[in-house]
Amino acid sequence: MFKIGDFSKLCRVSVRMLRHYDEMGLLKPEYVDNFTGYRYYSAHQLSRLNRILALRDLGLSLDQIAQILKEGLTSDQVRGMLKLKRTELRQQILDGQQRLGRIETWLEREVLLMSNYNVVVKKVEPILVAETRGVAPDMDQIPPTLDKLFDRVAHYLVEQGYAQPPLTSADNFLPAIAIYYDMEMNHQNIQIGACLPLNRPLPSGEQVEVKELPAVETVASVIHNGSFNGLGEAYKALMEWIEANQYQICGPNRELNIAYERNGDPSKYVTEIQFPVMKS
Repeated sequence: MFKIGDFSKLCRVSVRMLRHYDEMGLLKPEYVDNFTGYRYYSAHQLSRLNRILALRDLGLSLDQIAQILKEGLTSDQVRGMLKLKRTELRQQILDGQQRLGRIETWLEREVLLMSNYNVVVKKVEPILVAETRGVAPDMDQIPPTLDKLFDRVAHYLVEQGYAQPPLTSADNFLPAIAIYYDMEMNHQNIQIGACLPLNRPLPSGEQVEVKELPAVETVASVIHNGSFNGLGEAYKALMEWIEANQYQICGPNRELNIAYERNGDPSKYVTEIQFPVMKS
């Protein structure tokens, strides 16, 4: 019989971990002295410990290992568990390779610390909105066109009893979302959607549609702080990033007004630009 300290040295597993295995029922001591509380282990327990360590090395959690050892799972069940782990590890490798690619791109460009725009790849959840659409004659007319469209939606929400007057401005329903449906990036007759988020369903109207914007599995996103006049630089940085990281745009882009007040201080505006993307 070995005291826990001697057994720890023999199997090269810390005393703390042996105690943890004991608490989880994975490896109980062969004998516990009722007077001193000392734990004693026998040599034949090394094979069980080695099995625990081997399964741990495969990436299984202690709960999964306990399930295998205690419940006597069939070989097919164990194989199924390991196949799931293999899928998980392959995804981790893929994610790591993609992250490595982004690091290489930044190192090549040497602008990570100097850039005002750091691109994030993320998933966007579905969101219930009230939307109206319109057409901006040209790029200069996008801001006034959006103001009219957002106010149309805001007035509709008041009409439906969703909001009370004088809350008729889109500023009260942030984040307001502008959607650019013209994926060809035309500079004239630009198709735009103006959406305000809802927390409960409403009926659609003649000019306002209540719908759920679908989830987007992968968007490239960047945050712009300041006046809308500087959005061009944010778009430029985002488009360069998309190209450099071998993505391609696969849907209409969105602008979210995170912080905005019409006729307010433009330096306090915060806008998020999102492009749905997929690997080229």
